[in-house]
Amino acid sequence: MSSIKEQAAISRLISFLQEWDNANKFTRCRILDNFIMSSSGKTGPELEVEFSQGASLFLARLTAWLRLTYMYGTCLEQQLKSIGIFLSAANGQRYLIEFLEVGGILTLLEILGLKQLKEEAKRESIKLLQLVASSGRKFKELICESYGVRSIAEFMATSKSEETQEQVQILLDNLGHGNPKYQNQVYKGLIALLKCTSPKAQQLSLQTLRIMQVSKRKCGEK
Repeated sequence: MSSIKEQAAISRLISFLQEWDNANKFTRCRILDNFIMSSSGKTGPELEVEFSQGASLFLARLTAWLRLTYMYGTCLEQQLKSIGIFLSAANGQRYLIEFLEVGGILTLLEILGLKQLKEEAKRESIKLLQLVASSGRKFKELICESYGVRSIAEFMATSKSEETQEQVQILLDNLGHGNPKYQNQVYKGLIALLKCTSPKAQQLSLQTLRIMQVSKRKCGEK
């Protein structure tokens, strides 16, 4: 009986992947909307059950489509939210590694610098970078090694949305802690933001600098 169930599950997975592969952009957007509604908050094991132990096959298709289309903004917000379901899944760090192995960080940073893309999509990109940075020191270093601090700070300075700027502050604050190799780089990026023309960016940068200075003093006292 288990063998019959396994075969049925594999058949469903193959059918789903074929539907994705043969779909136009409108159908893919619908598939992503359904995935976001049904799968937000799922753990890694739950995603594997949903995709009959083939969740990575869908993630690979997502990231490939993202790399091909992000410059045009095609379903970009849905693509990023869908990838976020994988990256935020408990016990699903393998998805994060798979995303990074195909250049995920560079793609997210490039999205921030494209003027033609919507603010909402860029905010989703920042949220994915937050997930990467929250995964540990080596992941923070990967962002910084990709000239991430400069790209993120430049985006904060030009963003017209205070909500987005607040998300950027969370990311910069994260990169500034538990990241000794690049802490000074983050510090310099925040100081540079004090000279930008956005009052909100200046305010948030100053707040983050104060937090970092307090943290430095505490470390020095230990």
